Amino acid sequence: MNNLEPPSIPGPSGGDSNGTVRVRNEQMAIGSTYTLSPTSLIEIRTGISRTEGGKFPLFVGTPTIGERFGIPNIPNDPRFTGGVMSNSINGFTAIGVQGSNPQFQNPFVINPKVNYSKILSKHSVKAGYEYQSIDTDIDDFNPKYGSSGFSGRFSQAPGTPNDDRQFVADYLFGARSTYQLNTATIVNYRQRMHFLYLQDDFKVSRRLTLNLGLRYEFATPQWEGGNRLANFDPSNNTVVMAKEGSLRDRSLVNPDRNNMGPRIGAAYTLNDKTVIRAAFGVSYIHFNRLGGENLLAYNLPFILNPNINQVAPAVPNGGQQLCPSTGNFNPATCFLPFERGFPNNFLDISNVRTNTVRTNQIPFDLPSASVKSTHFTIQRQIATGLVLDLGYVGTFGRNMMILGDLNTARVNQPGQNLPVDARRPIQGFSYIQSAFPGGFLDYHAFQAKLERKFSNGFYFLNSFTWSKAIDNASGHLEAQNGDNSRVNYENLAAEKGLSGYDQPFNNVTTFLYDLPFGKGRAFGSSWNKAADLVAGGWRLSAINFAGSGTPVNLSWGPSAQFQVSGAPTYRPNISGNPLIAEGQRSISRWLDPSVVSIPNDPRFPFGNAGRNIVRGPSLHQMNFGLHKDFHITERVKTEFRMEAFNFFNKTNLGNPNGNRSAGGFGTITGLNGPAREIQFALRIAF
Repeated sequence: MNNLEPPSIPGPSGGDSNGTVRVRNEQMAIGSTYTLSPTSLIEIRTGISRTEGGKFPLFVGTPTIGERFGIPNIPNDPRFTGGVMSNSINGFTAIGVQGSNPQFQNPFVINPKVNYSKILSKHSVKAGYEYQSIDTDIDDFNPKYGSSGFSGRFSQAPGTPNDDRQFVADYLFGARSTYQLNTATIVNYRQRMHFLYLQDDFKVSRRLTLNLGLRYEFATPQWEGGNRLANFDPSNNTVVMAKEGSLRDRSLVNPDRNNMGPRIGAAYTLNDKTVIRAAFGVSYIHFNRLGGENLLAYNLPFILNPNINQVAPAVPNGGQQLCPSTGNFNPATCFLPFERGFPNNFLDISNVRTNTVRTNQIPFDLPSASVKSTHFTIQRQIATGLVLDLGYVGTFGRNMMILGDLNTARVNQPGQNLPVDARRPIQGFSYIQSAFPGGFLDYHAFQAKLERKFSNGFYFLNSFTWSKAIDNASGHLEAQNGDNSRVNYENLAAEKGLSGYDQPFNNVTTFLYDLPFGKGRAFGSSWNKAADLVAGGWRLSAINFAGSGTPVNLSWGPSAQFQVSGAPTYRPNISGNPLIAEGQRSISRWLDPSVVSIPNDPRFPFGNAGRNIVRGPSLHQMNFGLHKDFHITERVKTEFRMEAFNFFNKTNLGNPNGNRSAGGFGTITGLNGPAREIQFALRIAF
């Protein structure tokens, strides 16, 4: 796959998009089944796959801003430079190349497995072993081209109210609050997994069947082929390096060998028309894909990622002096404007310290995340061909990996404006990003399904779900609508709220109908070939979806004075229901700004608003299809399809802007899905 995802702003000042996305997958599988006896057999399978997938920035190969404007010390590697480097202006769309570009993780997987099956009277027993060897080349360390952030509000005139345009003024003056640069490095991660299982399908009686199983799983922590890993040790505030030796020595994480997964299921036939089913099982998560955030290779001395927080000279009670115009200097102690680029030797290991880079940390005793799943279902035939299913589904995750700043700074006192790094409890270190097992998820759902089996040319299915999902962080690559995978490390309890994907009500209705015209149908069975070709044999299909809106996490963009870390979402204060009454809502006023306020005391940067307390508009969409098979000859068949998505052209509004610092707070400026689309397809089979 090669897909171009263009920027929202065209030209070299744009590019804050995925750019060119490329995916290539190669797979090979071999297997054999051997019958040992009439009641037993053995299966051997092996799969090998190689995936190359990543994204690459737009404007690669064009002149850099160093070459265009003479800005010093701008990277010029033709693999990833060109256009304008990433500039994040608080409350606005970012300018320049996407800060996380380029990026790829390319795994090579060898996956052999063996299964043995044996029938013993009422028992059907299976046992097996599976192995996975995963070698992954990773380029996930950015910004290689550099980035600048403008969230200081340094251009605010004394006594004037806060306004997002002050961040734009900072940008125009080059008064950045942060700047960052990364080395271009590719690492080679390794992981091995072993799985053993024993399963018994036991037919206790004519009515009752049990499924009993036990699974053991062991996955090594990830290590790097050249031992290029480092981890932060909070017991003595030092960084330890990987070395040859045990798994612990190479991965810097203790292996978890305690992952037993029991499973039990039961099916009971109450009578000829009713079946009751229930099940419970435990599984484990052994691979966490958080981009580069949980990679211990992303540490000194293997990858240099200096990130400087600074305060403009004119700011009272904390402003820094301008950096010298010549020679070397300590960038953590002075202010460097945008037009000065980056300091000399900024990426020289002799000039990079842990107080100017992010340090990744994983607890040494990291347990595997566990997921407990359960369901209880009653299935009843209520008429000939008509079946109703009613059930409960629950999923409960514990020890889920989430992110937080282990070195969260203390707050500024009134009148203080010290930089974030000057307020951190572990001096000598900046942001310590901990990938720790503090996450959880709880999902409860009532599900109802009514299905009419295909008969007399008609099929019907309606699936309804009433659910609630609660957690304390979104998946790192799944956060949306202001939600975050990074939590407030100092107050984890405040992060508990509705999941970012929570949709209480979902209903999907599907039907297929063979129109009763043409040969072999109720009408037109005697039509000639021409009439049947035009009007006979048509099938109509429809899928209607109706669902609740997704949550929106209210937020605000604090200036550097109010920040304690760049990791978490800062939520505002609320004094009432932020959602406008249903009859009064409009796209220009979906949320009520009068009851949502920005904290004004730097001692309390986190407001009283809970996480994901607002919900966006619901979604309704009907898709239609019209299908027909034409038998041109006995060996040649043509299939015609017309498919209409959002057939009634329903306008599904997107979610409102939940950033109280943004001028567009509470407004809806986008759609959740496209307008009506109709496509035609013709397929010839011979």
